[in-house]
Amino acid sequence: MLKRLSRWRESRALRKQRIPEPLWQTAVLPLPVVQGLAAKELRRLRELASLFWHHKTINGAGGLVVTDTLRAQIAAQACLLILELGLDYFDGWQEIIVYPDAFVVQREQRDDDGLVHETRNALGGEAWDKGPVILSWQDALNSNHPGASANVILHEFAHKLDMLNGRANGMPPLHANMSQQTWTSTWHDAYQDLCQTLAQGRHTDIDPYAAENPAEFFAVLSENFFLRPHLLHAIYPAVYQQLQLFYRQDPRQRLH
Repeated sequence: MLKRLSRWRESRALRKQRIPEPLWQTAVLPLPVVQGLAAKELRRLRELASLFWHHKTINGAGGLVVTDTLRAQIAAQACLLILELGLDYFDGWQEIIVYPDAFVVQREQRDDDGLVHETRNALGGEAWDKGPVILSWQDALNSNHPGASANVILHEFAHKLDMLNGRANGMPPLHANMSQQTWTSTWHDAYQDLCQTLAQGRHTDIDPYAAENPAEFFAVLSENFFLRPHLLHAIYPAVYQQLQLFYRQDPRQRLH
């Protein structure tokens, strides 16, 4: 009964709130990250992005004016992650805040001696557990070209999926056909390999920021899964397989 009611509400929302076709054509279809999607997948993505637009609030900060193009591009790229998972994976929070450029975050950190230090960092994105996703629009635009190796929208919304288990630690809720032991060992081995590669000063095509912690490793490799699937498969094929099982997608088959 609840599922039927939910589907009825979605159908009603889509009749009233579907992203207009001209906007979809000009704002979303040119994005490199959606290239290669089949017609059926694009229809599903448009439905999810329209529902996302309907349910989530996107607010500008720092003087940014939120346009329909901005809304459509954020919604579509966020929903690419949940194309085969469903909008329920983004439940429990409401807002996306968008700055025109990198934003400064001020925090207090305690060192090993117990002293508290105030730090200021310029960020391109941030995701809060049960809270908003915060984005730099300039960083988002920087990924809108062929060959981009990073995508702040994919990155921060991957953190949101990771947080579904309570905190960002590189372990999102796995499906029934997935093994927690296999996931853990696969990701641990790949993470240690990246950390060792960087410690030895050797080159890697993976953003070194991925070595910050397992949560960033999951988010960065999720970016690569959608942006550079062949590269990720070549470097960490077992991780690629786990992401393929989790996202229920195989970008290698659509990006040649």
